Amino acid sequence: MIKDSKAPNVEPEKVIAERINGWAAMIGFVAAVGAYLTTGQIIPGLV
Repeated sequence: MIKDSKAPNVEPEKVIAERINGWAAMIGFVAAVGAYLTTGQIIPGLV
């Protein structure tokens, strides 16, 4: 792999934080779809 000298250096902590954020977003999306399929409401119990 050739390293591009113009690419910014990204701190490893930020990479890990973004990965966790992505996982949380995917879990939230799956939970919202599951709630909608089972109850017919996006947020069950809110109307």
